[in-house]
Amino acid sequence: MARLQLGILVIATLISVTTPLRTIWDLSSRRGLRLPAISDVSAVDLTPAYEVYTTFPESLAPEEDSRYRLSADPKAVPPGPDPFEYVKGDVDPLSEHLKDLVKTEHPVLKMAATQLLSKRQQGKRFRPTLVTLMALACAAAVPTEAAEHRESETYAKQGQLAQITEMIHVASLIHDDVLDEAETRRGDLAVHQVFSNKVAVLAGDYLLATASELLADLGDSRVVKIMASALKSLVQGEIMQLQAPPEALLDMVTYLRKSYHKTASLITLSCKSCAILGGNDVNSDVTLAAEEYGYHLGLAYQIVDDVLDFTSTRDVLGKPVAADMQLGLATAPVLYALENDPSLRPLITRRFKQKGDVDKAFKSVHSNDGVALEKSRELAMWHAQRAVDALNRLPPSDARDALNRIAHIVITRKK
Repeated sequence: MARLQLGILVIATLISVTTPLRTIWDLSSRRGLRLPAISDVSAVDLTPAYEVYTTFPESLAPEEDSRYRLSADPKAVPPGPDPFEYVKGDVDPLSEHLKDLVKTEHPVLKMAATQLLSKRQQGKRFRPTLVTLMALACAAAVPTEAAEHRESETYAKQGQLAQITEMIHVASLIHDDVLDEAETRRGDLAVHQVFSNKVAVLAGDYLLATASELLADLGDSRVVKIMASALKSLVQGEIMQLQAPPEALLDMVTYLRKSYHKTASLITLSCKSCAILGGNDVNSDVTLAAEEYGYHLGLAYQIVDDVLDFTSTRDVLGKPVAADMQLGLATAPVLYALENDPSLRPLITRRFKQKGDVDKAFKSVHSNDGVALEKSRELAMWHAQRAVDALNRLPPSDARDALNRIAHIVITRKK
């Protein structure tokens, strides 16, 4: 499966290198690109967000200067519109059109590539909704344009970015399921179980190629470079997961960095790209606020996901419980349990390969009144609160309030 990772990495590298070159050869007449965008690319900083923002704080206490204090109580919903209903009219057509964007004359490839693009499999369309809301929240920074933003060409491009983000996400799910030898995905048979490993890999690659083509059509070489780095990050996360040395498996910071690459990077970089497409400079306050929101929200999402792996059921999750440990992975609940149970150390370093390892670790996580799970939830809450704090650097708007509610949904979700 190393070839699978290598293929994605090659695609990402080609995207990031060739698009600025095409710009140099003056595609501006055909795609409306501006030659000065070439110099803009040098301003793009691809330093991983975990080297810029706090990842594992010394204290999980909330910052005193938080304008809005997020609550873990499902009933304590932040003020503002329902995020999914607020942009439903914009997101539904984008999502329904995704299948039409995957054009191929081979019917099997078409079916495999679009299996996870069905309405049932897309669920609430979390990522397209997030990007769409961010587009509106960033537009509020320019009051004269905010009212008409939904009718603008810029908003159409941001909608295309939402589609690209979902395509990349779905492609990563298809590839992950092949690597993990998963049986199901969201309650249905995984793509490779319906077709074959080879067809699934090709389907994922085809989605990435389609996303890359759409990305080039956006006409902003800065965004191309940023989103290409998201593809590279997904591969890096998979490699970290597969080849981490035994001692690294015990380290919370390594776990969080891997979580960034596999989950949070795409959310972070799509939020950042959305702000840039909206006309904000790469290092503007608006762009940095969008990036930081995406970073902390993405990590909160993954940590909650890892908690649910211990607290939910197969029917609710659509996948086996304790699936991460069965794959040899120690997530936040296990690492917090390790603090009070040193006997977990050899289980973690051998990736739970011996009989009884998974059951022993599962019981340890739930022992001591579930303190390991509570600490994991507190870490997720800390990141969600930091996401809200970053977001509140943007001007007040319904879209900003809806994004606050997204953070609350992430922290209180049960599946």
